Amino acid sequence: MAEIHDLSAVALRDALRTGELSARQAAAHFLDRIATENRHLGAFITVTGEQALREADAADSRHARATAHPARAGGTEGGDLPLLHGMPVAFKDLTDIAGVVTTHGSAALEHKPAPADGALAAALRSAGVVSLGKTQVPEFGLTAYSENRIAPPARNPYALSRSSGGSSGGSAAAVAARLLPFAPGSDGGGSIRIPAAACGLVGLKPGRGLVPAGESTGDSAGLVVAGPLARSAADAALLLDALVPPPPSGHLPAKQGGYLRVAAQDPPTLRIGVSLDSPWQSAFPFRPEAAALDALDAGIRLLEAAGHETGEAAIRYDNRYPGAFTTAWTAGVGSARIAPQREALLTPLTRTFRRRAQQRSAAKLNESLEFLRQFRRDTLAQYAAWDLILSPTLAQTPRPVGWFTGAVHGDGYWPAAEWSADADDDYRKQCEFAPWSSLVNVCGLPAISIPVHWTGGSPGAGLPMGIQLVGPMGSEALLLQVATQLGF
Repeated sequence: MAEIHDLSAVALRDALRTGELSARQAAAHFLDRIATENRHLGAFITVTGEQALREADAADSRHARATAHPARAGGTEGGDLPLLHGMPVAFKDLTDIAGVVTTHGSAALEHKPAPADGALAAALRSAGVVSLGKTQVPEFGLTAYSENRIAPPARNPYALSRSSGGSSGGSAAAVAARLLPFAPGSDGGGSIRIPAAACGLVGLKPGRGLVPAGESTGDSAGLVVAGPLARSAADAALLLDALVPPPPSGHLPAKQGGYLRVAAQDPPTLRIGVSLDSPWQSAFPFRPEAAALDALDAGIRLLEAAGHETGEAAIRYDNRYPGAFTTAWTAGVGSARIAPQREALLTPLTRTFRRRAQQRSAAKLNESLEFLRQFRRDTLAQYAAWDLILSPTLAQTPRPVGWFTGAVHGDGYWPAAEWSADADDDYRKQCEFAPWSSLVNVCGLPAISIPVHWTGGSPGAGLPMGIQLVGPMGSEALLLQVATQLGF
């Protein structure tokens, strides 16, 4: 057998179910890797080693009971063992795990152990996972980089001076560095797809309503959804199967292996619209870097070689989008319960947008939400001319750590006083870095990031760059099929 961390998530799942590996062996192996690598990577805020080994032992006992009754044990797809029996994962430090501190990436909060699992953790625990800890996030999950005041920044495994993206940046760094086989992320404006592209992973944002375990506070626009970060489309499909409850009819795709099975099938021939248009262009004129255009060209070549038709899609976006999205995106932080005497501990960006959200009237928020609903209708009408919409995932290569904040940094983390006080410049940089992501959340559509290009010319060489494919509602299986067909 290959090294445990080199196994795909699907292969590791099979080895755990057959008993070729025990859950304790798997958990101990990944905990050892975390102990060695995380000091450089900053992927984890909290490692729960003892708890993980107890959970792994419980999983092994469950396996022993199941295999004592071979007729009921099932193969790799069913029986008494849950779908992800013994699989090691970790959760963003926005997700509550019973008995573990949830920091939300903020020094302004009191860090107390959570009394119970959050929805996402509960869903995956019921699927049999073993939690190894909590991964690095930006404060309240607000930004496209995973840097905060409480722990070292999450770094890119392919260039430690670069960011792993955000807000699921710690989870993406851990998966890319093989500290985890895969990981759940959450995405309210690109927070799965951005770090997936930055770290050379497949990242799937499901459509609104498919996964019931998205986690956010004050998400009045319904932007946030949970989804998988993985090294392949098959691994992402396996995790999605655990996130999505089975439909009442029992038809595929269903929880017990539906997306994984369907992802291996060839997709139909598709008409794919290619667009660099962005609703941020009016507020923040940007020019994609050469590496982003190279990724787009690579994606077009792969798609056309697979038999799909591509063509230019000229999409018109209402220039009121930036203000309306920003209003909806920051509403939650305005209502977050933070003691007045601790507000000075917030990062400059959070503090600025919290103050503005608190000064904004309810009528203004409602006006923005109504605009975003109309934006969705207008955008879906234009997208309907195509089966999928293609763009780069990012307009720039992964940025240096500290680039967005203007921070002077070393191997550790830094106080907010050393961050740039210009929150608007930070925000502008983020919108120019990832100008094609947030609109997908507003529209509630599924989208996938696929790592089609490396600046060094071959996989693993230089920095990764991805393409984003956006599909209509219910197209998660199709997006996974296309990623599989392209060899990812």
